[in-house]
Amino acid sequence: MDPTPSTGGAENSDTIDSHTAHSGGLRDVVALTLPAASAYLTVLRTATASLAARLDFTLDDIEDLRIAVDEACALLLVSAVPGSSLDCTFTLSPGVMHVLVTVESLDGEPPSEDTFAWTVLKALAGDVEAYTGPGSKVSITLQKRRGVRADLGEPPAGHVRGSGAADAAPSVDAVGTS
Repeated sequence: MDPTPSTGGAENSDTIDSHTAHSGGLRDVVALTLPAASAYLTVLRTATASLAARLDFTLDDIEDLRIAVDEACALLLVSAVPGSSLDCTFTLSPGVMHVLVTVESLDGEPPSEDTFAWTVLKALAGDVEAYTGPGSKVSITLQKRRGVRADLGEPPAGHVRGSGAADAAPSVDAVGTS
């Protein structure tokens, strides 16, 4: 087995190399193909959590991402062709995970964006889109950013880790000295 990070195969190498060069960061691409059946979603949830942990996502972000990927798959499996496969591609960049889930669909229509399930998916993942591809392929793509400012690699301004006691201390001192 080759331990070199994947770039999506020879057919995609120009696109990935070009994007990597422009974004200034290294990207790993992990692709999984599973039977299009809900019984296999545990494999995908586990892979999602492991890859998000590799990117140092918080525990809350990891759980949100696991649920989001599961929900995206559930939306697609409703109309998946029996016996077909579910393809999932994870693109890992520093602080960002992009997930593309695709199935061959019976009707070739993307899931409705006017449902509660879609609203939950957007709340958990952030950037979410659905589209149709060649033939009757239907895809959902989502992107989740780590809970820190991805451009600086640090918490947003004013962010304090812990219980918040550090924020309370200055106001107590100020009240005591007035």
